[in-house]
Amino acid sequence: MNPSGGTGTNASGGTDVTPSGAGGASFPDVAPVRFDTKITVVLRDDLEPWQRLNVTAFLVSGLGTVVPEVIGEPYEDADAVSYLPMFRQPVLVLEASKETLTAAHGRALSRALPRAVFTSDLFATGNDRDNRAAVRAVPTGGLDLVGLAVYGPRNAVDKVVKGARMHP
Repeated sequence: MNPSGGTGTNASGGTDVTPSGAGGASFPDVAPVRFDTKITVVLRDDLEPWQRLNVTAFLVSGLGTVVPEVIGEPYEDADAVSYLPMFRQPVLVLEASKETLTAAHGRALSRALPRAVFTSDLFATGNDRDNRAAVRAVPTGGLDLVGLAVYGPRNAVDKVVKGARMHP
C-alpha cells in the first residue's frame, strides 16, 4: 500500500488502511479500514535479497486462488486503462530464524490456516511440476523451509508468526 498515505499499524497491532488518491493524497473524511484478517509472509533470515523477493512473490501467488475474498476489484486509471486486481489488504513481510520459521509452520498446520510453503529445494527447480515434486518428496517435519505465507484471522496469524520480526 502507499506509505505516504496508505497503511499503518494501529495501537492494537492491526493494520489500518486509509484510501489514497492520485499522488498519495488522503481522503480525511473517510475512516480507515480495519481488517479482521491478515496476510503474512515469513522469510528465513539467511536468504539473499533476490531470494527474499522471489520467495515472497511465489508464496503470495497461491492465496488468491484458494481464498478469493483476499482479492479486491480491478484497477483503472484516469484514462480508463484497466489493471489486474490485487490483494484488498496489506501483506506483512517478516523474517525469522530457521527454527522460528519451522515453529510457525507447525502452528499454522495445527490451526488449519490457509498457507503456502517455499523450501530450499525449490531454488534448484525451474517449473511448477518440479516444484510440487520437490515438496512432495519430503515429509512435513523434514521440509527445509525458507518461506511461509499464512492467511487468517488477525489474532490467529499473530500467534502463528510469534517470534518473527518485521523484515528490514
